Parts: sequence; C-alpha cells; structure tokens
Amino acid sequence: MDAAILIVEDEEKLSRFIELELVHEGYRTDKAFDGREGLTKALEGDYDLILLDIMLPGLNGLEVLRRLQKEKSTPVILLTARDAVMDKVAGLDAGAVDYITKPFAIEELLARIRVALKLHPMMRDDSNNNTGDKNKEGILTWGSLVMDIPAHTVHYAGHEITLTNREFMMLRTLLENVDIVLSRDTLLEKVCGYEYMGETNMIDVYIRYLRSKIDDVFSVKMIQTVRGVGYVIKSYGS
Repeated sequence: MDAAILIVEDEEKLSRFIELELVHEGYRTDKAFDGREGLTKALEGDYDLILLDIMLPGLNGLEVLRRLQKEKSTPVILLTARDAVMDKVAGLDAGAVDYITKPFAIEELLARIRVALKLHPMMRDDSNNNTGDKNKEGILTWGSLVMDIPAHTVHYAGHEITLTNREFMMLRTLLENVDIVLSRDTLLEKVCGYEYMGETNMIDVYIRYLRSKIDDVFSVKMIQTVRGVGYVIKSYGS
C-alpha cells in the first residue's frame, strides 16, 4: 500500500494520532494545521486522499474544499465535530466524497479511507474529472457520484445507490453525454430499444426514479429538464 494522504487538522494531538495509525497501515502521510497551509499543500502536492477538518483557522475546511475543487479532483473526506444534516450536505455539495463526525473510532476512519481510495482511484489525475468523462477503467464521475461500468455499481460519497438495469443505462447515457441535451426519443432508443419508440413517457418515469434515488436523497440537482427538448446532466459545478 503506497497511497499518500494529507491530514489537514488543527488539533495537533488528533492529527498525530491519525498519522501514526495511517503510517502503521502502510500509508504515506503529510500534515497541515490550518486552512491556508492545507490548501497550499493540497494544490502543490500529489496526494491520493485528503482528510480535511471543517473548523480550521485561517480558512475553513469548506472554503478549502471549494477552492481545491476548482483546480484538482483529489478525493476529500471531511472531519467534523458538527453533526447537523446541513453541514454534511454542504460538504458533499462542495465535492467531498465522504464525511466522518468526531469523535470517531479509528477503525471506522480507516474503513472509509479504504472505500474512498477504492472508489476514486481516477481522481489522482489533476485534470478535473467531475464532468462525466470516462477513463480507461470504465469509470464515470460527477462530483461525488462514481459509476463503475464493469462492476455495474453507482456510489455517491461512498454510499451505494441501487439501480435497475434501465435506470443504470439511463444514468450512464446521460453521464456519457455531459452538457449535451438528449431528447426523449434519443434516450428511448439508447435505453429501451426500437421496440418502444413512441412511448417517450417511459423516459419521464425513469428520470423520476433516478431523481428520487439521487437528487432527492443527496440534495443535488443532477438531472435537469430542458422544456420541449429532453434532459441533460451539466458539468459539475456549472
């Protein structure tokens, strides 16, 4: 195991404890104790994952995350003493792949790190991967959403989303055509096949199912309706 992890945490004792546990597990580590230092290291370094506290001096964690997301796609797990739903939603909306509330068991943190590294290996590419681009391993991403085509799985911030075959195909088609408005007829042909041509209301039903499982659950606006035309997923953050 050779993954590099940046720990951005102002509580030095906690930071040192996390570092020792990560080193014991075989990870390479680096530390920063305030938001500005953390942002600088995150932008200049080549890390596989960042553990980022929300309550930081200098620059709070959410602002660090927002600025980082404009430049790089390194996966981020938020560390927070807050347990409010809105704080978690704000972190996920800003681009975090997961969060963990203090105090936490180190075993849980290690498990979440393993999941994040497994689900987001493509994010080591410094180019922005949040636009739905497909990499060589058959991975499509949009913000905290990761679609693994070979494995036929979809996760949002580490949480698995269960989709039917047609829901999966609908989401895949939209992700493969980010920023392109697809008509109902086009989606029907790609997802359901020629035998269903003319039954475009089926597309509206599947879009509603996807929104109920993704948009509604994670408080995002992923799938957008273009009146009189069809549907589109726009580049993340646009």
